[in-house]
Amino acid sequence: MSSVPLKNSYLIQNAHAILTGLTGDAARCSSTDIRIQSGKITEMGRLSAQPNEQVVNTKDCVIYPAWVNTHHHLFQSLLKGEPQGLNQNLTSWLASTPYRFRGAFDEATFRIAVRIGLIELLRSGCATVADHHYLYWPQMPFDGAAILFDEAEKLGMRFVLCRGGATLTRGLESELPQALRPEKFEDYMLDMERLVKHYHQPDSNAFRKIVMAPTSTLHSTTAPQLRESARIARQLGIRMHSHLSETVDYLDAAKAKFGMTPVQFCAEQDWIGSDVWFAHLVKLLPEEIQLLGQTQTGIAHCPQSNARLGSGIADLVALERTGMTISIGVDGAGSNEAADMLSETHAAWLLQRARKGMLATPQYEGGQFEGGADAASIEDVIRWGTVGGAKILGLDQVGTIEVGQQADLVIYQLDDPRYFGLHDMAIGPVASGGRAHIKAMFIAGKMVMENDQIPDLDMMELAWQAKQAVKLLQQRSMDMAKIA
Repeated sequence: MSSVPLKNSYLIQNAHAILTGLTGDAARCSSTDIRIQSGKITEMGRLSAQPNEQVVNTKDCVIYPAWVNTHHHLFQSLLKGEPQGLNQNLTSWLASTPYRFRGAFDEATFRIAVRIGLIELLRSGCATVADHHYLYWPQMPFDGAAILFDEAEKLGMRFVLCRGGATLTRGLESELPQALRPEKFEDYMLDMERLVKHYHQPDSNAFRKIVMAPTSTLHSTTAPQLRESARIARQLGIRMHSHLSETVDYLDAAKAKFGMTPVQFCAEQDWIGSDVWFAHLVKLLPEEIQLLGQTQTGIAHCPQSNARLGSGIADLVALERTGMTISIGVDGAGSNEAADMLSETHAAWLLQRARKGMLATPQYEGGQFEGGADAASIEDVIRWGTVGGAKILGLDQVGTIEVGQQADLVIYQLDDPRYFGLHDMAIGPVASGGRAHIKAMFIAGKMVMENDQIPDLDMMELAWQAKQAVKLLQQRSMDMAKIA
């Protein structure tokens, strides 16, 4: 029998800890070894190597399910720390940064931005990305969807296109570039049908999915169009996503325009349910939380962007208690200069505790203030960032480490002083923050990273391309401002 290792047949041995993404006692696994064959986890325990399988020694390493990012704007990877929007709240920031630059992107700069964002995510241990892509206007000069799927495929990542867009503007035309011109609803829906036919895979282990995702349910479309988009999405067999209740302004706008709360408005248009998830949901009334929970609507929690824009902190514990599915997204790099899943989950863990502490009624017992240090565990955060996201995206074979599941997993080697001194190494990647060294990472059983390296990636070349692209975007933005 040949001794040459079989392609994509692996035995992962000697792990210090395996966190599974499951709940309760099952969140930590007593196994030390994982066998991967034909893209799946086929066996766990203490295993001996079989002929022709490649052995990966993970002594002193911890293994997590690969992260699932449920809300991103990849084009913003070239808008990090943009000065005009750096100290703005949401509405001012939108005009100052993403809307001001959107017309400056062409096919080349967009591709570079997508590549940077996907690589940043992959290097944090993220395998699945749902990008809320809303750079659409009439007579688009390039096909953003084709670029997004192409760049994800090159890296071996699962990719979900949340096809954004607007048939209305937010009433800021004088401040925004010409590229903000709205689409016709009919053209938008025709493109949705094209994208579903060309890309969408309905399977629970899919690498490509399409989602109906108007940029904002309150501001980017009319009520009849929103209701019709829900009907078309369900007819096409796809899920639905949008921004909602990121700030108090959403509550004010919904009351002024529709005489109801944002969630009530969405419910009236058939835009809630287990096939729907919203980004943010920071500002919710109690009755809205109950309605979202009863309908098992999902959330993409974006703690770093919400903090950066001063929007607040979503109450994940209360939302999950009512029946909502919780997931984590990094949002756009234009409002999150560290757009990766390790930074995001670290922030989610800390900010849930900070939120509970701020809201707690002061109670003193034995001289100690009762705060929020127990609001969320590391295991909770891992579950939200893996299986929670997979469930929201309809990827039921992804997100957990257990026999029969897709082999999407990341092996962290905690060899940086940041992780030295940990009494429980298993929590290190989330609790200690930073970017842990990736010994190996698998997506559907294929090794996509080894020894912290992405194959064939020239990081210096990418850095140079990014610098040139930023200069080009800045120049184009200034030129457009002169014309305006």
